[in-house]
Amino acid sequence: MENNQEANAVPSSFTRGELLQASIDLTHHALSYVKSMALRCAVQLGVADAIRRAGGEASVDGLAAALSLAPTKLPHLRRVMRVLAASGVFAQAAGGGEGYRLTVSHPSPRCSSPTAAAAAGACSSWHGVTSMVDVAGGTGGAAKAVAAAFLHIKCTVLDLPHVVGGIPADDDGQVEFVAGDMMDFIPQADALLLKFVLHDWSDEDCLNILKRCKEAICCREQGGKLFIIEVVVGSSSSRATCHETQLLFDLFISTMVQGRERDEKEWSKLFNEAGFSRYKVTSMLDIRSVIEVFP
Repeated sequence: MENNQEANAVPSSFTRGELLQASIDLTHHALSYVKSMALRCAVQLGVADAIRRAGGEASVDGLAAALSLAPTKLPHLRRVMRVLAASGVFAQAAGGGEGYRLTVSHPSPRCSSPTAAAAAGACSSWHGVTSMVDVAGGTGGAAKAVAAAFLHIKCTVLDLPHVVGGIPADDDGQVEFVAGDMMDFIPQADALLLKFVLHDWSDEDCLNILKRCKEAICCREQGGKLFIIEVVVGSSSSRATCHETQLLFDLFISTMVQGRERDEKEWSKLFNEAGFSRYKVTSMLDIRSVIEVFP
C-alpha cells in the first residue's frame, strides 16, 4: 500500500504559505454568495435609508431601533453589517466602535441617467449635433439626461409600442417617444444612442442594427455619429476587479440571451462589416465604455 505521507506530499514548487493562501482564496470564492445575501437583506430592511435619516452615520443599536427590529435580531444585524463593511458596501464610523456610515455607492439614484450624463461628458464633441435618437431607449432616462446636459439637442426615444405607449413627451418638448422596432426602422437624427442594447444580440442581429443606425445618421459631414455605451472587455479600468466584473457580466449575459460582452477586436469587426469608417473608445471609471462610431 502506498505510503500516505508520500501520497499527500506537497509539491516542492509550492510553499506552505502559498498553499494556505490558496485555501483562503478558495474558501472566499465558495462563500462569496453570502455577500450578495447580506446585501439583499440590507436593501430589504432599508439600512442605507435608515443611516441617511440618522445623518449619515448610525450604530447597530440605533439601526435596530430605526428599523423596528426585535431584540433577538440584533446579533444577526450586527453580523450582516460587519460583512458589508468588510466588503466596502458600508464604512466603519470614525473612531471605531459599532457605528457605520454610507459610502459613495449610496447616493446613486435608481436610474440610468448618471451613466448617460457621464457618457455625454466623456465624448469628444457634440459639435453639429442638434438631434438624437435613443434606440431601444426604454422610458427615456438616458435621453432625458442628454437633453438636460445639452439643451440644444432634440431627443427622441424609439422603443416597442408596449414600452413607450402612454409615456407623455416632456413639458418642454425636448424629448418625445416613438413606437417602433429598431430591426425595421430607425428615425433619422444627427446622432444615435445605443445604451446596453447590442450585448443582448448575436453578431448577425448586431450587424443588422448597426446598418440601420448608419442609414439613420444624417448630418454626417457636421459630426453625425453613433454613440454606443457598452462593455469593451479589457478596455476599462486597469483594476483587476473591473476586468473580472466584465467577465462575470459576460458569463451572466450568456445565461439569458444570445449576445455577449465583446472586446475591442470584436467591436471593430462589427463596425467594419456594417460599413462604418472609424470609431473611438473612451473608457469610463467602471466596467463600461463609450464608443463613438462614425459613418
